[in-house]
Order: sequence, then structure tokens, then C-alpha cells
Amino acid sequence: MTHTFYKYQGTGNDFVIIDNRSLKFDKNNAKMIAHLCDRRFGIGADGLILLEDHKTADFTMVYYNADGNESSMCGNGGRCIVAFANFLGLNKSEAKFEAIDGMHKAIIRDGLVHLQMQNVSVIETFDNHQFLDTGSPHHVELVSEIQNCDVKGKGRSIRYGEPYNEAGANVNFVEQVSEDTFAVRTYERGVEDETLSCGTGVTAVALAMHASNKFNGDAVNLKVQGGELKVSFTKTKNGYENIWLIGPATQVFKGEIAW
Repeated sequence: MTHTFYKYQGTGNDFVIIDNRSLKFDKNNAKMIAHLCDRRFGIGADGLILLEDHKTADFTMVYYNADGNESSMCGNGGRCIVAFANFLGLNKSEAKFEAIDGMHKAIIRDGLVHLQMQNVSVIETFDNHQFLDTGSPHHVELVSEIQNCDVKGKGRSIRYGEPYNEAGANVNFVEQVSEDTFAVRTYERGVEDETLSCGTGVTAVALAMHASNKFNGDAVNLKVQGGELKVSFTKTKNGYENIWLIGPATQVFKGEIAW
């Protein structure tokens, strides 16, 4: 049997997306999901996303890492599935959907997808890094000469080291480029390698850099290996609210595969 899939990317963070409103996809087959994401033997992607029906919202997002396991929230994946739902005609310029971390709103404007992220109330600060959860757990660490950083080697050691251990964390290396711009490189758990972009990662970087007084204002630009993203937010007495991840989301191709 052949199945239709779509390939989307958001600043180089790429995803296999499948319309699973019929619920025919075997969501318990981690081996198959990993195969579909394999860049040599499958389609190739950082993750796989299923679009499913929802009782009250426009749709449900179900996200799997490239290792085949269901994962925490993916920001760029969220932006890509909004673009996909728009392609299917499920929403127009605005959308509402449920992901593993709760409900999200999104707006498509001027070719960009604006995704509202969950509020963040806690940012832990340590001697050489910060830790926070933006739908996924993130370690944020400032470095110099970011292009020379051993993201895979150093990121892997942090991801599996104390205090993260087996649960792990995504690891973001950050260098300030200008007053309101930061370069970011991310090692993603589940992919177990550097990705060209991480939506929840740049969101974590934006909030961590603001909390540590690296910039003023309510918006920041993030340069990732796959392009540029923007994060805006409102600082409140309870932390950070009204957080928006903004950037492009593009359909790369449509295909069919047997499984």
C-alpha cells in the first residue's frame, strides 16, 4: 500500500507531514517512523508530524522525533503544520490547534507563520548556562566564535550529562551578533545531532538572553544555520507571556511511499 506524504521545512528544520485524519497511520510503529525520517533509506527529515482532527480546534498536531519516538513540542514543526493545514483548506490566515503541550494559536501574515508559544515562568540561571522549558527543555550557553563550536560533540556531552541524564535536554550555543540579534546553533535530542534550526530553541534563547539583560525591548532576531527567525514576547511579573515564534514555513515536495 502506498501513502501520501508532504515534506515541509522551516529555516532548514525539515519534517515529513502526513494527513492522518483517517487515523490509518500506525502511531505505535517507532521503527517505521524512524525509517521514514532516515535520510538514506527513507524520505529524510528531522521529525514526522501527523495532522489529526480535533473536536473544537482546527486540528491536532502529533510530533515524532527522527528516532521514531513521540516527543515534546516542536516550534518549527508547529509553524510547518499550520502552513500544511492552510494548504489543505482547514484554516485561512488564523489557526488554533492542540499539541502535546496544549493549545496554540497561529497567524499567517506576509508569507510568515507566527506561532504563539506557551508562557514561560521559570528560567534557571547557573554559572555558565541557563535552563528553561519552552515546550521542550533547553540548555542555553553563550560562546564565542560560534562557527567554530563543536556543536555535535559538546552538545552530546551536555545532553547526556548531569543533571539531564537519560531524559536529556536540547543544547543551544549562542553568540551575540548585535544589540538585538543572536546567532544560535542547536543540538537536538531525538535527532542526536545539530539541526539547521530549532523553534523552541530560539524561543528559549530569546527569553534567556532577555532575562540576563543581554538586550532590551520585546523582540529579537535569531540567526540559525538555515536562515532567520524572530521571537517577540511580553515580560510580566509572572515571567514571559504572549510569546510568538515567527518565520517562514515552506512545502518542499509531495510524494508517495510504501510501508
